[in-house]
Amino acid sequence: MEISTNDYRVWVEGAKIHYEGTMRLSGTEAYAPILSLMNDVLASKPETICLDLTGLEFLNSSGINLLAKFTIEVRKQPDIGIEVLGSKTIPWQSKSLKNLQRLHPALELQIN
Repeated sequence: MEISTNDYRVWVEGAKIHYEGTMRLSGTEAYAPILSLMNDVLASKPETICLDLTGLEFLNSSGINLLAKFTIEVRKQPDIGIEVLGSKTIPWQSKSLKNLQRLHPALELQIN
């Protein structure tokens, strides 16, 4: 499963969802195909879902909202863990990704 444009790419390997590039989509509807891809991974009921954001240079507020909504969906399924990988070299990640832990305290956040 992959969604790719000139600006960004989102793809799945097992239960790991990779994001790279710059995501400046306008609103929830524009992010719907990506949420659908994420929900497909959730529906497969893996032990842990990993969101690898280390290659995502920019994510706008609609995209951060997408991650928040997905985190809440995972929280509703206590038998599925969630891990988020970020990069210290990308400024928005250290600040914004910590908020996901407030939504789901069991979320494992690694910013390297």
